[in-house]
Amino acid sequence: MSSIMEQLLAENAGSLNSLIPGSIVKGTVIEIRDNNVVVDIGGKSEGVVPASEFADVSEIQIGDEIEVYLEKAEDRNGAPVISYDKAQQKKNWETIVAECKEGSVMPGRVKAKVKGGLIVSMGIDAFLPASQIDVQPPKNLDQYIGQTYDFKILKINLERKNLVISRRELIEEQRNEKRRALLEEVKPGDVRRGVVKNITDYGAFVDLDGLDGLLHITDMSWGRISHPSEVLKVGEEIDVMIIEIDRERERVSLGLKQCTPNPWDSIEKKYPVGSKVHGKVVNLVQYGAFVELEQGVEGLVHVTELSWTKRITKPSDVLKIGQEVDAVILGINKEEQKISLGIRQLEQNPWEMVRHNYPVGARVHGKVRNLTTFGAFVELEEGIDGMVHVSDMSWTRHINHPGEMLKKGDEVEAIVLDVDADQQRIALGIKQTQDDPWDEIDRKFHIGDIVTGKVSKIANFGAFVELADEIDGLVHISQISEERVEKIKDVLKLGQEVTARVIKIDKDERRIGLSIKAANYDPAQLQAEISAYERVRGPSSERSSAPATMSTSTGGDFANLGDILDNL
Repeated sequence: MSSIMEQLLAENAGSLNSLIPGSIVKGTVIEIRDNNVVVDIGGKSEGVVPASEFADVSEIQIGDEIEVYLEKAEDRNGAPVISYDKAQQKKNWETIVAECKEGSVMPGRVKAKVKGGLIVSMGIDAFLPASQIDVQPPKNLDQYIGQTYDFKILKINLERKNLVISRRELIEEQRNEKRRALLEEVKPGDVRRGVVKNITDYGAFVDLDGLDGLLHITDMSWGRISHPSEVLKVGEEIDVMIIEIDRERERVSLGLKQCTPNPWDSIEKKYPVGSKVHGKVVNLVQYGAFVELEQGVEGLVHVTELSWTKRITKPSDVLKIGQEVDAVILGINKEEQKISLGIRQLEQNPWEMVRHNYPVGARVHGKVRNLTTFGAFVELEEGIDGMVHVSDMSWTRHINHPGEMLKKGDEVEAIVLDVDADQQRIALGIKQTQDDPWDEIDRKFHIGDIVTGKVSKIANFGAFVELADEIDGLVHISQISEERVEKIKDVLKLGQEVTARVIKIDKDERRIGLSIKAANYDPAQLQAEISAYERVRGPSSERSSAPATMSTSTGGDFANLGDILDNL
């Protein structure tokens, strides 16, 4: 009896001694439940393994012998804590340590997402950093869960018993092989399918299945584009043409527009000069509007070609981007890929009727639209202006600025002096609406006449005095006073009424000279001055025989009296 008991104790002692925490033990499946599997590991110990630790729990049957990892001999209920998954990982870890090394390639299934990357089951749990998942770091890691891939072992940590793996390195190695093969194979002119990998301000990088090529913005479209994102987006598949290959630097230049015919090759036949076209405004600048006639073909409507009559300073005043317009082809420069368009040519040029509507000599009416330093622009009809030069504003007054006679908005009457339809110019004259008072100047004024008038303008050299019929006479600074005058404004004021003597009349130059200081000279005084002057000049003077009277206004009298008084 005692021998039987000793035998049983010895068997139990051996069984108990084998249940060491951290060891792998064999057990028998004795029950399969909904969420776990009950395993007898001997020593009258039964542990529970979660069903999730089995790849397919339906393949487990009662009576199957499996290996489990003993985490604890007993929990608080006296049952052992076991794990089927950890047992497999421990065995696999030992196999990996024995058979694999860093750089080896192993398959694995993505198990879960964790902070910074993914957990991949490779017999053991390995860590896949997010930066090592793909060439381009993915935005959504959930898409990889449950997927099986090949991975490269980057690091084996014996202390922590874990692996750091990479899928990216395998992809890059495959891409390098494909890139080398493509560089040997492709040639300029080939058309390849690629995926837009990245977009920059100057172009886009296209992945040609391992070989990245640059698609410059100028090679994307035959037409105008401001940014590559207008025609491409990341991830889009496109056909591109190989333009240039640098095998040493492993660089390829690509073209997208080259896959389609160049519309400029037959531009002159498709858009003959003078033909009417339809297009869409795609850009507005200070000097004009760009109109797209078709993909890759644009024409420029210069601001001067927008209207015959409207004064347009910038195209945005009459056009907007996206607006559809009709135009006329004015010119084509195939080499520079430029087309000149005109919108105003769709209507008749009103200047073609100007000679008929405004013949030279016609009396017209209009409103002063604008004043410049040299004249005034008078609107005769919408878009048709005539210009009155300052010299054609008055027969008698010396006008420095048109603002002295006119202001913006004034209604005026004028005579058409000249018409230049080609240059779109009409010359007008206001003074021509009246008779020229200088035609009868000999009847109105004589040398020696005493006249009165008001000071109308003061200059450094003298003062202008307005006489009858709005004729201005000039009093030179030397003819104001017997005393020396330094500043005219010290002795004369605007609007001041003065009395003067006519001493010069120059009909050709349309000038009348006046003398205030000689206004009070009587004939005897004036004769004495003339005699004194003659004596000073001597008997050989050309003017010694000049008459001493002031009855008529001849050139000699004019010069004599004016020069004498200036000298005296």
